[in-house]
Amino acid sequence: MRSTRTAIASGALASAIVGASVPVTGMLQAYPLLTGQAMRYALGGIALLGWICLRGGRLPVPGRRDWPALLGLVTTGMLGFNACVLYAQRYAEPGFVAAVLGASPLVLALVAPLVAGRKPAVFAVVGAVVVVGGVVVLSGGGSWHGPGLLLALLTMAGEVSFTLFAVGVVRRLGGAAVATWCCFTAAVAGGVLGTVFGGWQVPSVREGTALVVLGFVLTAVAFGLWYFAVAQLGADRAGVLIGLMPVAGLVASVALGAQELTAVAVVGAVAVALGCVIGLRGRTAVTDRPPQADPNAQLARSER
Repeated sequence: MRSTRTAIASGALASAIVGASVPVTGMLQAYPLLTGQAMRYALGGIALLGWICLRGGRLPVPGRRDWPALLGLVTTGMLGFNACVLYAQRYAEPGFVAAVLGASPLVLALVAPLVAGRKPAVFAVVGAVVVVGGVVVLSGGGSWHGPGLLLALLTMAGEVSFTLFAVGVVRRLGGAAVATWCCFTAAVAGGVLGTVFGGWQVPSVREGTALVVLGFVLTAVAFGLWYFAVAQLGADRAGVLIGLMPVAGLVASVALGAQELTAVAVVGAVAVALGCVIGLRGRTAVTDRPPQADPNAQLARSER
């Protein structure tokens, strides 16, 4: 029970960090997308590797069967996701993108168990449905035009793949190792692509601060916490915690004076919280847990 509570807290904190980081991400609107992501992920990878070394651990080298999942995660769940989020908002209102992205918990609740060879858990599915409803109310819906719907759906697919691709490899390597290898891989890929598309430029003080915060807090800390939660809870149960991202974004916006707190937003936030409580009931499937002897899983546990 203690391990489960710790995993829930880790997943909730990771989602809150991601949601609250939206204003920081907005500081990089004028900066080249790919090279900015490359620097952010490089910083995150260095921080994670340093943490592993300080804890006296080692970074295991992924095997042949691990690389397809890692590359798929980097391509769709990291670089692809960030690109889709940026371009989707050119053709759709932020509320619409958030509403579509809010369907991620339901997709994970249905698909993750099937990938693991078991039936979807009733509590996880019901909780995910409530979370999705809460996110829609919280975000206020919104409209889209042109490829807005397609880009929003691709954004959701990227969010789902960030978790699904990691399930098996996290079980084999541990959360800290997966987060580290993904960061370094994304840094190299983003740097190569960014050299061709967008180029490099020296960041301003404001942009440099944003990159450091995103690299160390959003990437290193949040990635480690999230993969620990997925390893302990299973992708379907952990997925309901994604609904906390827009709630954290709302809190951050209200705190910064960028948005007023409305009764509708409060209702949506309460619905998300209720959905999380429902979805996290029940036991984690044994097949979703990492091996107890995995030292890197223990390292991921220490990243709280």
